[in-house]
Formats: sequence, C-alpha cells, structure tokens
Amino acid sequence: MLQRNIRRPRSRRAGAAMVVMICGMATAVPSRSAAQEPGGPLTLEAATRIALDRNPADRAAREGVAIAREAVGEARAPYYPEVGVASGYARWERHAYLPSGFSSPNLASTIGPTNDWFAGLTGSYLLFDGGQRAAELRAAMARQAGATDEAARIRQDLVLAVHRAYFGLGGALDARVVADENLARAEDHLRLARERRAAGAVAGADVIRAQVDVADARLRLVRAQSLIRVGAGQLNSVMGLPVETPVTLTADREPVAPPDDVDLPAALRDAIQARPVLEAARQRVSAAASAVEATQSVFRPKIRTDWGYGLRDSEFFPRDPDWSVGVSVRWSLFNGYATEHRVARARLEQAKDQAELAGLELIVRNEAWSAYWKLKESFEAIEAAAVLVTGARDSVRVATERYAAGAGTVTEMLDAEAALARAEAARVEAQWGHRVARSTFAWATGHLAVPATPDNAPPTSARGRSWQ
Repeated sequence: MLQRNIRRPRSRRAGAAMVVMICGMATAVPSRSAAQEPGGPLTLEAATRIALDRNPADRAAREGVAIAREAVGEARAPYYPEVGVASGYARWERHAYLPSGFSSPNLASTIGPTNDWFAGLTGSYLLFDGGQRAAELRAAMARQAGATDEAARIRQDLVLAVHRAYFGLGGALDARVVADENLARAEDHLRLARERRAAGAVAGADVIRAQVDVADARLRLVRAQSLIRVGAGQLNSVMGLPVETPVTLTADREPVAPPDDVDLPAALRDAIQARPVLEAARQRVSAAASAVEATQSVFRPKIRTDWGYGLRDSEFFPRDPDWSVGVSVRWSLFNGYATEHRVARARLEQAKDQAELAGLELIVRNEAWSAYWKLKESFEAIEAAAVLVTGARDSVRVATERYAAGAGTVTEMLDAEAALARAEAARVEAQWGHRVARSTFAWATGHLAVPATPDNAPPTSARGRSWQ
C-alpha cells in the first residue's frame, strides 16, 4: 500500500523534488534505453525513452517505414534488365505442309517424332514505357517519405501521451499530499472541538460536525490514493509496460514562465509547416499525382527488347547453338474504356487527398490556436489559485483562533477549512494542468522534443527547436 507520513499541515516547498513510490516498492522500471539507475526515480525524459523503446505503436511505425523503403526498391527494379534461365525437354511430331507441286513419294509428310532438349539464358529490357516507371518510382518515394512523417507523428503523439500520463500521475500525487494535509487539519479541528466540549464551552454538536468533516477528509484521501493507482497504470501502459509494474516518480517543479513571449501568428505558421501529420498528408498528395502520371502512361506504346542464347539438340546433352534477338512494340488501342476509368479514378483519389490535406490544415491551425489559449488560461489559473490559497489559509487561521478563543463558531472554522481544501485542489490542478498545456502547445506547433534512443533514430522531419 502507499504510505506517506503526513499528520500535520506543512507548507509546500517550491522547487523541491517529489519522490513517491508507486505500490510501495523501490524497483526500477526495466528498459534498455531508460536513463535511470536501479531503484532511482523515473524522470520525464526516462519515461519518454522507455515509451519509444517499448511501446508497440512506435515499433509498428518503424516497420511501416521499412516496408515503404522496400517498396521503393521494388519500384526501381523495372529499370534493370530481366535475366533468367530456361531449360526443358519436349518430344514432338508435326505435319509438314509442302508447297503445291513439291512432293515426292520418298518424302514424308511429317516431321518427327523427335526429342527436343534445350537449355540457355533469356533476357528482356523495357526500352520505353511512356514514363510509367519514373512515375511509379516517384509515387513509391513519396509514400516512403509519408511513412517517415507518419512515424514522426506517432512518436510525437506518443511523447505527448507520456507527458500527459506523467503529469497526470504527478497531479494525483500532489492531490494526495493535499488530501493528507486536509485530513490532518480536520483531525486538529476535531481535537480542538473535543477539548472545548470537555471544558463545557461548546455543545456536542460541534464535535459531531468535526467528526463528519474528518470522515469527509478521509474519503477524499481514499479517492486521491485511487487516482494514484489509476495514473500509475496509465503511465505504465503508455510506456509499453504491464500496468502493475512498480515505478518511482520524481517531478521537479521548475519555475513557471508566462507565455506572453509566444508569437501566435508565427506559432500557427509553424504548426502548418512542422506538424508531421501535414507532411504525411502532403506526401500522399504527391504520391497520388505520380499515380495519375503512371496511369496515363498506358496510353503510350511500350517498347521492349528480348534476347536469348542457349543450346538445343535432339539428344542429351544439347550441343547446337540456339539464339534470338528482337524488339517488340505493344500499344493498347482499346480495352473497354478500362484505362479511361483508371485515370479518372486516380484523379479523383488525388482530389480526395488534396481535400483531406486542406481539412487537416484547418484542424492543425485550430489545435494550435486552442492550445495557445489553453496555455494562457492555465498560467493565469496558477496565479489566481495562489492568491486563493493564501486567502483561504488566512481565513482558516483566523477562524481557528476565533473558535479557540470562543469568539467564533465551528461552522465558520469548518467552512474556512473546506474553502482551503478547494483552493489547494484548484492550485494542484492549475500547476499540473499548465505542464500539460505547455506540452500540448509544443505538440500542436510541431515542436515537441522527441529524444533519440539507440533503437529509434530521430526522423528526418523532426525539428530541433522545442517550446519546452
């Protein structure tokens, strides 16, 4: 079970590292790429490296890039000649058709039966294809670039998921600290109410009210502990580990910087230019354009040269040389309008990809726009929550002193305590919400840093600048 010995209210130490053991075990998370010592705390960077190393989504993306690379090699193959080996055996007999008047009683009208043994090399080369090979190669290269950008998108999405899960768990841990402190305050107020009841200064209803408040504080603590377990499972799942894996978390509280220095128009332009999802969509449009060119090449003739050399004889092993060289031209004049429909379909697919690209640009701009204002909102919420907590603490102190002196009621004291609990919870939510908003804004503008790992080199579309 989770344990933290907190029984008296205490001030939060800004800048101190928070180290909490999930599941009560100081066990390091196994990973080849995690920069984490055995039993040491899990940093955000280490969690990200574990996810890039262990999460199946990133592994599937890398395999997709490898598949696209092999497809490019396949598209290059028609530029090389085809060479093969042919051999076989046949026994045949054919009727001989002689010219009129050229006959003799001693001349047979059939040839054979005879054996035919042959073995040799064959080859062919496409001399002209109307641009089909070049267009198909360009399409394959565009799809490879699109697969690379898609892998970059998956990696950025995965990193964002790690950030959200990591910060979510950090927020749950802070919420537990707040719940512990609220429980400690509630127990102190119950003790104070019992002392005043024993002295005959207040009625028994004050003790009952304080007991109810303690029970409510314990319920909030139980909920906070449940959120920690759920958050730990979510973080493990994102990292590609079993949900029950023990993990130690540390979260350094770095200074919070205002987002006033962010150039929103420039951020929107960066989102359009740097987001891998748009790069992948642009490559799909390019591949569709090349597919149209490849389909149109069917209207042009195909010129091919064929050759062969070998040995042929009626006995095994054949000894007589046999060779051939030729050039053929093939031009499809009519195939039931199949080519016209194929070209029309390719153009419609290109138009569809262009429309999807335009729609994605609108979505990306909206994501960057929303992420920016959410970032500003979260920063302002931190400032407002800090003022709220300061005022609530003063209210609790004054109400407690008034109640101890007999000048206040238990209702005033417990209401002030409840207000402080809400204020501290709002501050925790604002602080960790700002971290999530900052990572989301970096992701929305295409600048979320993706660390390199030994098994995961940074993609070509990754940008070096980060909003972190």
